[in-house]
Amino acid sequence: MRRLTQSTLVPLVLFGAAVNAAPAPVANVNGSSINDRVAVLERMVESRGDMQHRLQTQLDDMQQEVNQIRGDLEVHSHKLEQILQRQRELYLEIDKRIEMAMRKPSSTNSSGDSNPAPEPQMSADESTMYDQAVNLILKDKKYEQAIPQFQSFLTRFPKSEYAPNAHYWLGLLLFNKQEWASAKEHFSTVVSFYPDSTKRADSLLKLGVVALRQNNKAQALKLFEQVVKEYPDSSVRKLAESRIKGLK
Repeated sequence: MRRLTQSTLVPLVLFGAAVNAAPAPVANVNGSSINDRVAVLERMVESRGDMQHRLQTQLDDMQQEVNQIRGDLEVHSHKLEQILQRQRELYLEIDKRIEMAMRKPSSTNSSGDSNPAPEPQMSADESTMYDQAVNLILKDKKYEQAIPQFQSFLTRFPKSEYAPNAHYWLGLLLFNKQEWASAKEHFSTVVSFYPDSTKRADSLLKLGVVALRQNNKAQALKLFEQVVKEYPDSSVRKLAESRIKGLK
C-alpha cells in the first residue's frame, strides 16, 4: 500500500504543477493589427504634412517670382511711357521747325510783283539760345540746367516765335519737379496766348493733370473734355479720354 501511494504521487504532483503553472502568452492578433494600422496612418499623415510643406514653399517661391515680374513690368511700362512722351515731344518740336522752314509769305510788293516781302529774320543769338535749351532736354538730359536756360531765353526774347515752345518746356520741366503752381502758369500761358501753337493740346492735358495733383477733379475733368472737344484728331485726345474714364 505504501509503495502504491508513492508511485501514484509523482504523476499527481507533476499534473498539479502543470495545472497551476501560468499559461503561455498568446499573441493578440487584433491588437497587433490595430497598432500596425495606426503606425501606417501616422506615416501617411507625416508624409502628407511634408508634401504640404513643400507645396507651400513652392507656392511662396512662385508668388515671389510673380511679384518680382509684376514689379519689373511696372518699371518697364513707366520707362516706356516716358520714352513715348519724349518721342512725342520731339516730333512736335520737329513739326514746328518744319512748319517754320516751309512757311511762305503771301503778300506782294507795292509794284504788284509776286516777289514776297521779306519776313523778319530770327537772330542767330535767338535761334542758338533756343537750340541750346532744347538740346539740354532732348540730347543731354540736363533738365535742371535747362530751366534757367529757357527762363533766360524768354527774358531776352519774350516775343520770339519760339516763346510758346519755351513756355511749354518750362512748364514740363517744372511739372516733373512737382512744382504745380509754376508749371500751371507756363501751360496756361501757352493755352491762353498761343492758340495756334502745336504745344497747346498737350498744355491743356498737362493743366488737367496739374488740377488732379491739386485735388481739383472737377477742373481736371473739364480740361480733359476740352482736349477731346478741341483736338478730336490728335494723339493727345486718347490720353485725355483715358483720364476721363478714370474720373467717371
